[in-house]
Amino acid sequence: MQERGLAAYLAELIGTLLLVFFITSVVVLYVSTGGQAQFGTDFAVIGLVHAFLLFGLIVMFGVVSGGHFNPAVTLAALAIRRIKPLDGVIYMLAQLIGAVAGAYLTKLLLHDEGLATNYGAAHVSGLLAGNFAGMVVEAIGTFALVLVILTAVYSEKSFKEWAPLAIGTTLGFIVMVGGPLTGGSFNPARWFGPALVGSEWGGVWPYLLGPIVGSGLAAAVYRFVLEPGGLPPTEPPEHVRPPVPKRATPTSDKPAS
Repeated sequence: MQERGLAAYLAELIGTLLLVFFITSVVVLYVSTGGQAQFGTDFAVIGLVHAFLLFGLIVMFGVVSGGHFNPAVTLAALAIRRIKPLDGVIYMLAQLIGAVAGAYLTKLLLHDEGLATNYGAAHVSGLLAGNFAGMVVEAIGTFALVLVILTAVYSEKSFKEWAPLAIGTTLGFIVMVGGPLTGGSFNPARWFGPALVGSEWGGVWPYLLGPIVGSGLAAAVYRFVLEPGGLPPTEPPEHVRPPVPKRATPTSDKPAS
C-alpha cells in the first residue's frame, strides 16, 4: 500500500473544497426554483462544470493523493486494500472539512442568490417515488463513477493518461441524468457540506446509504470481475500518470584546457 502523508491529506482537503465550491456555485447560478424547477434548469451546463472541474482537480492533485475528493472513492480504495485504514479515515475527515469550507465560501460570496437553492444542497426530487428511489439513483451513479476510477487508476491494463478525462466525463454525464432526480451528489462530502451550511438535509439516508452501496458494488465488480488475477493488495497503486524518470545530465567530453 502506498504511503500517504500530510501533503496527500491537504490535497484531499483543498481539492474537495474547490470541488464543492464550484459545484454549489454553479447550482446557485443555474438551478431554477419552483414547482417545475427541473424544466427550467440547465443541467447540461451543470454536468459540464462537474466534468471539467473533476478533470482539472485530478490533474492538479492526483499524483499527490490519488484524487479521491469523495468518501465513496476512499471507501472503495479501502475495500480493495489500496490505502491504509488510518489514511482512509484521515482522507474522509479532510474531505468533509473541505466540503464544509467550500459550501461556506459559496454562502459568503453568493449569500442572497443562494438562499433559494439552500446554497447547492441536494434533495430528492418529486419526480421520484421517494427516498428509496433517490437512494437507488445515488447508488447507480456512485457505482459508475467509482468503477471508472478504480479501473482507470489501479488497473494495469488502463491508459493512465486518459484517467482524468474518463473520470471527469463520467461524473459529468451521471450529473446530467441524476441532477433532476437527486441533485446529482454521488458523494457524501458534496452532500454534507451544503446540507450543513444550507440547513437542507434532503432526506439524509439516500445520500449516505446510496454511495456506500454503489461504492461497495464497484469494489466487488473490480476485484472479482475486472481484475480477478490482478496486482496483490500490497502492490502500490498506479498514479494517474506515471512520473517521468529523470535523465542524467550529460558530461562534457571536451578535454580540460
